[in-house]
Amino acid sequence: MDKKKKVVVAFSGGLDTSFTVMYLAKEKGYEVYAACANTGGFSAEQLKKNEENAYKLGAVKYVTLDVTQEYYEKSLKYMIFGNVLRNGTYPISVSSERIFQGMAIARYAKEIGADAIAHGSTGAGNDQVRFDMTFLVMAPGVEIITLTRDMALSRDYEIGYLKDNGFVADFTKLKYSYNVGLWGTSICGGEILDSKQGLPESAYLKQVEKTGSEQLSIQFKDGEIYAVNGEVFEDKIKAILKVEDIGAAYGIGRDMHVGDTIIGIKGRVGFEAAAPMLIIGAHRFLEKYTLSKWQQYWKDQVANWYGMFLHESQYMEPVMRDIEAMLESSQRNVNGTAILELRPLSFSTVGVDSKDDLVKTKFGEYGEMQKGWTADDAKGFIKVTSTPLRVYYANHKDEIL
Repeated sequence: MDKKKKVVVAFSGGLDTSFTVMYLAKEKGYEVYAACANTGGFSAEQLKKNEENAYKLGAVKYVTLDVTQEYYEKSLKYMIFGNVLRNGTYPISVSSERIFQGMAIARYAKEIGADAIAHGSTGAGNDQVRFDMTFLVMAPGVEIITLTRDMALSRDYEIGYLKDNGFVADFTKLKYSYNVGLWGTSICGGEILDSKQGLPESAYLKQVEKTGSEQLSIQFKDGEIYAVNGEVFEDKIKAILKVEDIGAAYGIGRDMHVGDTIIGIKGRVGFEAAAPMLIIGAHRFLEKYTLSKWQQYWKDQVANWYGMFLHESQYMEPVMRDIEAMLESSQRNVNGTAILELRPLSFSTVGVDSKDDLVKTKFGEYGEMQKGWTADDAKGFIKVTSTPLRVYYANHKDEIL
C-alpha cells in the first residue's frame, strides 16, 4: 500500500478550512495535520473547539502553534517604533499577523516532512498572497493547495458537503465578518460594501461602556511599552491587552480604512483597535519631545516603507531587517511617560514626563526668552538664512509676490 501523503492545513476553524480538512482527508486520501497558528487572536475556548472539530473532520493530528511573542518581537515592536499606520489610518491589524501565521505553518510542515500545505484563502483577497509567498520561500518544493480558490467553491456547497458527511456547525453567513487579532479587529460586509455608508454602533464587537473622561499614562523604555498607569509589565502582550481593555470601554480606535490591495483593486474595511491607536498615539507624542527633528523625519520615511512592505507580503525582503535596525537605533532616548485624556470615541494628548525631554533646555524657552544666543546673533542668523531668497529675488523682481 502506498504511503499516504501528508498535508498541513492552516486551520482557523472557519467554514473554508473546515471543508478543506474533510475534503482532503475523505476525497483525496491525505493524512491531514490541522495546525492553528495563534498570534493572539484566539481565545482558549476557541482553540479547544478547534481541536475538537479538527478530529471530527478527519484530521490525524491537531496542533496549536503559539507565535504571539514572536509576532510582537519581530513585527509589533517595530510598528510601534515606527508609529506605523497605513495611509495614516490603519494600524495594519490582523493582516500583519498572516505573515507570522504562514511562517509558523511552513516551519511545522517542514518539521513533519509534509508533502503539501493547504489554506482557505479565496482568489480575491490579500491573504492568498501572504500565505503563498511565505510557503514558496520557506517551504520550497512543498505543494500548495487552495480548494476554495481553485474550485471556486460557494458557501452553500461547502456547508452542504460537511452536513452530508456528518459534520454540522453554525456557519451562518452573518451581516458582518470579523477578524479578531492582538493588534485590532477588522470588520467586513454590511454597510462597508456601500461607499456612501459608515458602520452603525451595533457593528462593533466592543460597545461604548464608559462616559466622562479619565487619564491614561503609558510609560516607554527604549521605545517599548513598559508600564500602564504605573503598573509595570514584563510581558508586552499583557501590556497591550491592558491598554485595549481601558480604551475599548470608550470605543476608542474605530475608523474606516480604504486602500489598495496587493492584487490591485481597492479595498474598504472597518476596524476597532483601541490598543494600537492609543499606544502609537502615546509613543509618537513622546518622540516629539525626545527625538531630534531629523530623527523624526527620516524615521517617518522608512517606517512608511516598513508598513507598506509588511502589508504587501514583503516581510522577508532583506531591507526590512535594515529598516528594523534603524528603527531600533532611533529609540535609545525614547524614555518616559506619555499622558493621554480618554473620552467616548476619542482621546487627546496631555503631556509627558521624561528625563530625555528636549523641551527642557538651558538654551531658551520657546516664545519666551533666549539664553543661548544674543539678539544680534538672532538677527545675523536670520539675515544669513534669507540670503538665497534675497539673491534670487534681486534678479527676478517681477516674481516678488
